[in-house]
Amino acid sequence: MDRQSTPGDRIADALALLTGRHTVRCPQPGCRVSVRYRAVSCGEAKRLTDLAPDHTRH
Repeated sequence: MDRQSTPGDRIADALALLTGRHTVRCPQPGCRVSVRYRAVSCGEAKRLTDLAPDHTRH
């Protein structure tokens, strides 16, 4: 089950997207881990994208 994002989370993510940043959040209920990145290599983007939703790694 995905955690519920707050209106503040959604606003912050939208503002980040406007500045070219990408946000990936952990879907585990109660987990507040998120990764936000900008201007990274494709390999690093994949690593970060794989890291955030894998709750066992953080």
